[in-house]
Amino acid sequence: MSKFKKKKGGDLPAISTASLPDIVFMLLFFFMVATVMRDNTTMVENTLPAANQIEKLKKDRTMFIYAGKPSDQYKSTYGKEGRLQINDSFVGLESVQPAVFEYIATLPEELKDRIVVGLKVDEGTNAGLVSDVKQELREANALKIMYVTAQKQDE
Repeated sequence: MSKFKKKKGGDLPAISTASLPDIVFMLLFFFMVATVMRDNTTMVENTLPAANQIEKLKKDRTMFIYAGKPSDQYKSTYGKEGRLQINDSFVGLESVQPAVFEYIATLPEELKDRIVVGLKVDEGTNAGLVSDVKQELREANALKIMYVTAQKQDE
């Protein structure tokens, strides 16, 4: 009789999966921390004009309206004229007031009368479109308007 016995099968031992839940949760936490959720997809060209005296405001009571020519992927459908974008869709001037009222309805009671409308207007946009938007906002009693600009590089 021999002291050592040969293994009958060449099977590999099973891989331990004890640390698998730890790895999955580490990946989950990493992606939860590292991922940024986008609010809106910009469907218009949006090269903001530069300014040197700007200040940052809180976004807790701010509604954004984008204005500019449709970006390249939307030009075939919407043309080359300046358009308005609220949330993730193109809208006409007649939709500005209902969008403002809808946004006000989502705000807490203490912020409803302090709504600020942020206009992100492309620098090549027709001033008439901006004037029409301001008129619609005036009729909706959204009188606090801010123009969003890019930081001007000091020379």
